[in-house]
Amino acid sequence: MMFVSSLRRWMLAVVLVAIAPAIHAQTSAGDPDVPGKYTAPTASDDYIKRDVMIPMRDGVKLHTVIVVPKGAKNAPMILTRTPYEASKRAERSRSQHMLDILPQGDEVFVRDGYIRVFQDIRGKYESEGDYFMTRFLRGPFNTSNTDESTDAYDTIDWLVKNVPESNGKVGMLGSSYEGFTVVEALVNPHPALKVAAPMSPMIDGWMGDDWFHFGAFRQTNFDYFTDQTTVRGEGHPIPREGYDDYTNYLRSGSAGDFAKAAGLDQLPWWRKTAEHPAYDAFWQAQALDRVMAAQPLKVPIMWIQGLWDQEDMWGAIHSYQVVEPKDTANNMNFLVMGPWRHSGVNYDGSSLGPLKWDGDTALQFRRDVLKPFFDQYLKDGAPKANTPPVFIYNTGANHWDRLKSWPLACPDCATKSKPLYLTTGFGLSFTAPSQKNSSASAYDEYVSDPQKPVPYIPRPVDAADHVAWTRWLVDDQRFVDGRPDVLSYTTPTLTEPVRISGTPVVNLVASTTGTDSDWVVKLIDVYPDQVPSQKEMGGYQLAVAMDIFRGRYRESFETAKPIAANTPLTYKFILPTTNHVFQPGHRIMVQVQSSWFPLYDRNPQTFVPNMFFAKPGDYVKATQRIYHADGAASFIDLPVVPVQQQSFSPVAEK
Repeated sequence: MMFVSSLRRWMLAVVLVAIAPAIHAQTSAGDPDVPGKYTAPTASDDYIKRDVMIPMRDGVKLHTVIVVPKGAKNAPMILTRTPYEASKRAERSRSQHMLDILPQGDEVFVRDGYIRVFQDIRGKYESEGDYFMTRFLRGPFNTSNTDESTDAYDTIDWLVKNVPESNGKVGMLGSSYEGFTVVEALVNPHPALKVAAPMSPMIDGWMGDDWFHFGAFRQTNFDYFTDQTTVRGEGHPIPREGYDDYTNYLRSGSAGDFAKAAGLDQLPWWRKTAEHPAYDAFWQAQALDRVMAAQPLKVPIMWIQGLWDQEDMWGAIHSYQVVEPKDTANNMNFLVMGPWRHSGVNYDGSSLGPLKWDGDTALQFRRDVLKPFFDQYLKDGAPKANTPPVFIYNTGANHWDRLKSWPLACPDCATKSKPLYLTTGFGLSFTAPSQKNSSASAYDEYVSDPQKPVPYIPRPVDAADHVAWTRWLVDDQRFVDGRPDVLSYTTPTLTEPVRISGTPVVNLVASTTGTDSDWVVKLIDVYPDQVPSQKEMGGYQLAVAMDIFRGRYRESFETAKPIAANTPLTYKFILPTTNHVFQPGHRIMVQVQSSWFPLYDRNPQTFVPNMFFAKPGDYVKATQRIYHADGAASFIDLPVVPVQQQSFSPVAEK
């Protein structure tokens, strides 16, 4: 019995020793459930992600996220410098797969082993330093020794020396603000920067990109100002009193009144904007197309833009045009224009609003044009890409055109533009009017009332409706056709196709009873009353190109001047670039109006020194006359070309 008892005690001791670690490892109920540190397992990830702080020449460090495919060797790198949080740009979703975490537009590169790099620009999110909206290059407005150009140079220099998996070759791409930083990197570029693709780049904020269009201020920017400049991270849009922004802005008064009520007077960027309403040295110094015109062409560039880009319609096409004369061998400067909204190149490009394209046009471009172009310059041993000098979608014929040059027609081209005249009876004709400017029938008129401005989209206007914002340039313009303050001129039904490939130029002869005025001109494709298999397109009024011009800048963008009242004057300005066929059975329409609200601030129609601070009494009705007579003929110079003009041309020289 003593032996059995001893055995039991021994066995119990063995059991207690065996379970002792488990007893001691128990978690106390009093332990907090958020540990001091948690590290997610990464063994199954097919990539390595590194967060680093890269030092700039002045000691400021910029937060950078580097995503490397596991096992990568001698791999090329693509860099994007962003104000929109590098960590978020490098994490579309939480996943073990690099293909899932990076943006949709990167998929063609991820599949081929590219290293991807995102960096917070100076002063935003986790980067050190001070933030300036679209920061000036070094010069009179930036007396420091750094700018986005030097920061890009220093970043690339660090990457090629400190990413062992790379082959030392870097490409840059990015859209919108990120496109702006790509262009900045092309100023005194680092030798390792081998190729660049600015997408919808912010180039000239006064002439036709984000902030203004020919002097008319885009009020939708106020929310962007607070998003970007109230905090280092992501700010917030301005709270609204009501749901309809048409009413909100109208009740506020001037753009300056709205800004003041929203507290924007605290923001230096808004104050700078308000103090520079004209195209003075402040804006001219930021115009990167001017900068690129003066830069040597050292890096192959592919300028990319959407034909219906609702934010940055100016930048890519105008930069391409000023750089093109330097490209004497036609192998360094390229243009791509797809049937896309702003930044649409990076998403699904199968449709835009009700318009359906021949497949996913954005993927087609990224896969068949962009990636081979980058491969040629970044991947060791890659074949020479068959890159067309111009790759542009034909939005009326629904296919891509591969061209040797752009535009195909213009006032100074071998193929001259063709005037389309406004005529008596609200018609349009390629034949110049013969009627003299002495008859009342030589003009049409309407009353423009600042208290009842023409909306730019059907009301209510919801600032938070992202879908409405992305597609508004292709909205059916019938929602304003027939308003007494909108004039519509139309051709007869076309019996032959009319192709335009270039920039329409407005020559509007108009008068006003006021001393200032805005002029909005729209070039529209009117669909037949019935469209087979897509009945919602019956009678659709598709804006092919449209824009606004602030009359006070008729003589000079740099200096505002009152308009001589009751005097026919010519207002000449360009519309966005087009590549479109008006098909038989369609009609061409031109609409003219004097407000586009609340996208653009209201013109009071009384000349004031600074429209941002117009007073209630300055806003007056004005009678607007549009002339269409011999000697005072309004017309749009259309870049008309033969429908079968060479497309899909061989580009063996590339």
